[in-house]
Amino acid sequence: MHRKSWKHLLYVLMGSISLQAIAQEKSNYSYSEAFGPNFYKNNGTVYRSATGKPGPMYWQNAASYDIKARLNDQQDRITGQVQVTYTNNSPEDLDFIWLQLDQNLFSSTSRGQATIPLSDSRYGSTHTAFEGGYKLSNVKVSDSPTAATYSITDTRMRLNLPAALKANGGKVTFSMDFEFAIPEYGADRTGILNSRDGKIYAIAQWYPRVCVFDDIAGWNTDPYTGPGEFYLEYGDYKVEITAPANHIVVLGGELLNPEEVWTPTQLERYKKAQNSDKTIFIRTENEVSQSTSRPNKKELTWKYALKNAHDIAWASSTAFMVDGAKINLPEGKTALALSAYPKESFGGNAWERSTEYTKAAIEHYSNKWFPYPYPVAVNVASNVGGMEYPAISFCSSKAKASELWGVTDHEFGHNWFPMIVGSNERLHGWMDEGFNTFINSISTEAFNKGEYALKRMNKNFLTYAMFDPKLEPVINSPQNMKERNIGLLVYYKPAYALNLLRNEIIGAARFDAAFRKYIEIWAYKHPTPDDFFRTIENETGENLRWFWRGLFQHNWQLDQAITEVRYPEMNPAKGAIITVANLQKLAMPVEIEATTESGKAITVKLPVEIWERNDSWTFKLNSTEKLKEVKVDPRNVYPDTNPENNIWKLKN
Repeated sequence: MHRKSWKHLLYVLMGSISLQAIAQEKSNYSYSEAFGPNFYKNNGTVYRSATGKPGPMYWQNAASYDIKARLNDQQDRITGQVQVTYTNNSPEDLDFIWLQLDQNLFSSTSRGQATIPLSDSRYGSTHTAFEGGYKLSNVKVSDSPTAATYSITDTRMRLNLPAALKANGGKVTFSMDFEFAIPEYGADRTGILNSRDGKIYAIAQWYPRVCVFDDIAGWNTDPYTGPGEFYLEYGDYKVEITAPANHIVVLGGELLNPEEVWTPTQLERYKKAQNSDKTIFIRTENEVSQSTSRPNKKELTWKYALKNAHDIAWASSTAFMVDGAKINLPEGKTALALSAYPKESFGGNAWERSTEYTKAAIEHYSNKWFPYPYPVAVNVASNVGGMEYPAISFCSSKAKASELWGVTDHEFGHNWFPMIVGSNERLHGWMDEGFNTFINSISTEAFNKGEYALKRMNKNFLTYAMFDPKLEPVINSPQNMKERNIGLLVYYKPAYALNLLRNEIIGAARFDAAFRKYIEIWAYKHPTPDDFFRTIENETGENLRWFWRGLFQHNWQLDQAITEVRYPEMNPAKGAIITVANLQKLAMPVEIEATTESGKAITVKLPVEIWERNDSWTFKLNSTEKLKEVKVDPRNVYPDTNPENNIWKLKN
């Protein structure tokens, strides 16, 4: 999902976070608490190894979908039929199947609607008159002589099976008809944008989806209330969308019938774009208002397919300009980048660069981390600030320049987290948003020779924001955080932590290799936080439990202080004795820079292990003259919340 810009985020935070340093004299640090054993509450199992890898008997279930739907652009309504083939790979028989009915969030009686505050929320409004939610009918379980029985509770549906679904590979097929009114603003994830040339429909959470049944919680049925995103099973999709013929329908999947839905001219351009490194217009600005730019029919059915994915989304409009270009992937493979946007979004370093951005982001992540698996990557201009689905993203139609790069790069980065690495977003939002924000920082540095490289912000201000004692821990679920804190805790603090781990504690080469291995071993699977922590530790050979405890499990603060500088036998020629204290609960390595009277700078780096059994540490500096200044963290890279005690200066 779209992250707010730092400029916006910090503006909001200025009203709620004290900028005063945390004054501290007596140490609150406990090395037993920071470095103690038993961080992991469970031993490795046959399902999840202690090394962080899937165990030798790891399993997960699968759900494949065959969906046929029709868009009514006069009533802003979707009707459809879905057939699901569900495979039970678990070691136990299942008597029922739980499904997610996320459109029910938009019912006036939903739990999510009841939890929206009177103040502004991106997840909805207490003042809306819109009445949404599913109407379901014709629910059937294949090969059953009796009618299916089911119950619906808020955003969940329990489908009772006529006979137990056998373990270790049992399959069942069930189907139902569904319909719903499309919300204009659907929790900033789906909606309708009114443009000069027609409505733009961004359609997501649009069909009943199977909940995940796993070895951690059994059925994962936490209701959809807005903040927490999704946790879904992998499978194959066949989708047919019928829309008025003057619409263009784009979907995150392979278009199976291009000859039937494009005009001859557009089809020629579409094929050219598949082989072009430069952006090719498929439907131009001038053609949008020309009736000849669409086939002369009443309706068209767009047929798509996508394999080994855990969701699918699409968009439709009469207003779309469309362009595309080839994405170059490892091993000589290619995919197609497409952008669909209205005239209003064209020009002024705006959406005419969308395909360039999409192509660059996916090529970077494919080469750096793991190959992109999908045949297309579609960017859609919409009234959604930024939201990701497999092979398709919805981004703000008003975005341009660095903002459009940022949201495009972020949303397509989500194809690695959580589309390829399928973590539980509803419970562990930081495992997709935080990881994605981390890889975005690297891709932005690389894009177009640093065209939009982030300017270094005031690190102390960011430290106060991310380590404010009033914040919840990163490990909390998004629905267990104040809405105003989600940007910090789900996106920025975990990204900051991974950059700190990569750049200062482990080193880029070792960290990147471990992070790449995590993606590889958990591709198309369901990792937990422990699986990630264990993988990084086992791959790098480092005990990082102190790090996970302080920055993820707890919201601990760091305060390193210079408490004493003296000379052996009062003689500066014999060196200097320096004492540094750890005054708050978080431990970090120590870097000290001492400057002599002659101006010589001496740097000493001490490992985090000095804090394994101490709350202060004294060491000898190999110097031969008086010191003018001694400073902790001279490069300002650690999250020290009290920089006032970081410097010792020679008194005149």
